[in-house]
Amino acid sequence: MSFGINLLERSKSQSKHDNSTKCICLLLITILGISILLTAGIFSPVPTFAKEKVILNALLVEPKDRWEKSLIPMAVQNLTAKHPELDIQVNYTVLPYNYAREQMLKALGNHSNLDLISVDQIWLGEFADKGYLTDLNNYSKTWGRLDDWYESNLDGVVYNDKIYGIWAWTDVRSIWYWKDLLNKSAIDPNSLKRWDTYIESAKKLNGALKDQGTQGVELIGGPNSQNEWYPYLWMLGGSIVENRPNHPTKEFYWFPSYNSTQGVKALEFFKRLVNAGVKPITIDFEKEFANKKYAVMLGGSWLPGSFPSLTKQEIEQQIGMIPMFPVPNENTTTSTIMGGWLLSIPESSKKKDLTWELITTMLEPNILSSMLAEYGYLPTQIPIGEGPYSSELRKSIPYYDQLISLIKFGHARPNIAEYPQIADHIREAIDDVYSGTKEPKQALNDAAAKSARVLGW
Repeated sequence: MSFGINLLERSKSQSKHDNSTKCICLLLITILGISILLTAGIFSPVPTFAKEKVILNALLVEPKDRWEKSLIPMAVQNLTAKHPELDIQVNYTVLPYNYAREQMLKALGNHSNLDLISVDQIWLGEFADKGYLTDLNNYSKTWGRLDDWYESNLDGVVYNDKIYGIWAWTDVRSIWYWKDLLNKSAIDPNSLKRWDTYIESAKKLNGALKDQGTQGVELIGGPNSQNEWYPYLWMLGGSIVENRPNHPTKEFYWFPSYNSTQGVKALEFFKRLVNAGVKPITIDFEKEFANKKYAVMLGGSWLPGSFPSLTKQEIEQQIGMIPMFPVPNENTTTSTIMGGWLLSIPESSKKKDLTWELITTMLEPNILSSMLAEYGYLPTQIPIGEGPYSSELRKSIPYYDQLISLIKFGHARPNIAEYPQIADHIREAIDDVYSGTKEPKQALNDAAAKSARVLGW
């Protein structure tokens, strides 16, 4: 019986050995067969294709950090993930603001190899009128996201019923003041809200602070002084230009309207400030305010950037902010001026589709909100301004909710092609009133006559 069992076990063992031998033989045959096929070229591994290199050329405006540290690297990373077959690179030059408009116009006029430019909102009409920018209507319609933009910012991207850029970020201006200087002078911050009490507070501050070399209220002067005058014009119901019929060469066209009754009243308020001892300056007014050379100023939402060593909490403890421009009376709704940058595609670009994808990628809330939070810019998109992405901005931007509340009272300057010249005319009128050379009405009428000629009337 034991012999039978041993024989059976030996038989099973032999069977396992035979099976193992067969497996080894089959494996060797398979390897040999694959080698033969590879040698014959019948079977080969999947080849690795080289990515297509695509370079997008951009001309952008400073500061450089917001482009090279935030927007471009993040956008390219996301865009490459959508197009794994492409090696996408952005070759960009960052220009100083004071020279950017002139250099961009020259480059675009020479049909330089450019795919993307950042355009100041007030340049849009001039660039579009010269035929330098791509009409983005069809791109925007397919994109379907423009309903996410604040209406005031959306209006600023249109010229002659066409969209020539997307407004990426914005700013507003409001009243800022040093809390300790107002306390020392026994000035109630609420007195800064009305024209009359604003002027009286300026006088009191000048008197209380003159011994320490501090001016009460800062009246902006110099090249951009018209920007601080516009909100007074707008809150009174005035406008910089208006569309009128019977133009000599066009059925309807723009006509200067800033010398209206509202414009004169607004400039008379400026004259009252000058008469009260409020001095216009042309220096770096943010720096002057940060150094306590002024107790009160009408500054932009970027002002906290002048205090790099202070935290958000420290800024709010030391500096107050009222989200408005002073108004003539309590029945007048305040106004503010909005600036900011648009992203546009030059008409000469040969890579419009991919550049549009780059723009929309940079504008994705998860990418753009991080840059806004880091640099203190305000959003043009409602989902960033008031939606889930606002929490990141609220943590880093002083008085964020109050600043955002001003956007609905904001106005954009006209983006018509002639605006830069019109702005110069208005600035000259304001300077004439500053210097006492002309009265407000005469100064504005003289300026409007120049603007009318520029507009072809």
